[in-house]
Amino acid sequence: MGLLKANGMTLQKMFDLPPVWLAGALVLVWAVARVTSPDSPHPAAMLVGAVLVGAGVALMVAAIAAFRRHDTTVVPHQTPDALITDGIFAWTRNPIYLGDVLVLAGAVCGWAAWAAVPVIPAFIWIVQRRFIAPEEARMKQSFGAAFAAYVEKTGRWV
Repeated sequence: MGLLKANGMTLQKMFDLPPVWLAGALVLVWAVARVTSPDSPHPAAMLVGAVLVGAGVALMVAAIAAFRRHDTTVVPHQTPDALITDGIFAWTRNPIYLGDVLVLAGAVCGWAAWAAVPVIPAFIWIVQRRFIAPEEARMKQSFGAAFAAYVEKTGRWV
């Protein structure tokens, strides 16, 4: 039995995308919040959560705008046509993933789901293993010395 395909992409690859993993982690955090924190979160926690979510979304928007400016793909399973090292990419090699982590941390704070804190490092581990490592291998192959120089001066996360 073969895997179903749509536009040449398997269903597994269609659903093996960072936003799907983030959505799953957010659902898990929400469920933990419902079980462990039935009361309304403290306003300060909600404010910190909102700031973190806002910062995460801002990072994602800045990164997607850079992908568009450089006319290259934002899709993790594809090889980019350009090495982006300016703008937000001068501060972090993975601004979208960092944004995802900030959104997740904001949800933990905003929903006062303190028991869900371990979801954050688990999400980081999954993202590094499933997306960042393969992306970096493709970038190294495609951009060689230019990518190596970029790695030397710019951190994976910050």
